Amino acid sequence: MRKAAMLLTVLCLSVGMALAHGNEKHVMGKVTQVLPTEVTVQSTSGEVQTVKITNTTQFVRGGAAAALTDLKVGDKVVIHAKPVNGGLEASEVRFGSTTAQTAH
Repeated sequence: MRKAAMLLTVLCLSVGMALAHGNEKHVMGKVTQVLPTEVTVQSTSGEVQTVKITNTTQFVRGGAAAALTDLKVGDKVVIHAKPVNGGLEASEVRFGSTTAQTAH
């Protein structure tokens, strides 16, 4: 009985999270190219994806508001993107603070 209740709870939480993101896709990995109109990311599995940047794309670095110009090749990112015309359009680009990476 407890296992069934636990399974039902996990299922409900999973469905809630899926609905919260709608049809957005998460692109995670390391930035390989930054252009004014797009960002290219390579995942840990080696898959390369290019995501379009729009004037409504939000950037967040280390929990604070940022800009496209703050994003650098080599940064690890999580991009929330929506499918548009066969491609991906970024609604939000999250990446870590680079100060922790360079402090050695």
